[in-house]
Amino acid sequence: MSMKRTKQRGAAAGRRSGDYAGFGGSKDKEPEKSWKEDVAEQPDSSFVPYALTNHYAKGTLLAHSTFGKGLVVNVDGARVEVLFEAGTKKLGHALG
Repeated sequence: MSMKRTKQRGAAAGRRSGDYAGFGGSKDKEPEKSWKEDVAEQPDSSFVPYALTNHYAKGTLLAHSTFGKGLVVNVDGARVEVLFEAGTKKLGHALG
C-alpha cells in the first residue's frame, strides 16, 4: 500500500505577493492616474504647450503636438513621464 505525502508548506505559503509587508514595511502607493479622469475632463486653458526647453513639475498638464493632452506623473532629472491617452511616454525637459 502506498501512502501519499502532502507537500510541506513554508511560512509564506498561501500568502499573495501583495500581502507581504517584508523589509521596509508596506508603503501606501499613490492611486494610479487615469487619463480619462485626470486629463480628458480638464478645460483646454489648463494645458501648457510642451517644449523641450521648458521645465515641468509633477502634476503639470501638457499639450503635446503628437501625443495630445497629458499629465506629468513623474519627474526624474532631465526626463518627465507623461500620461497620455495612448499610455505613458518619457519626454525630455529642461533642468531646474
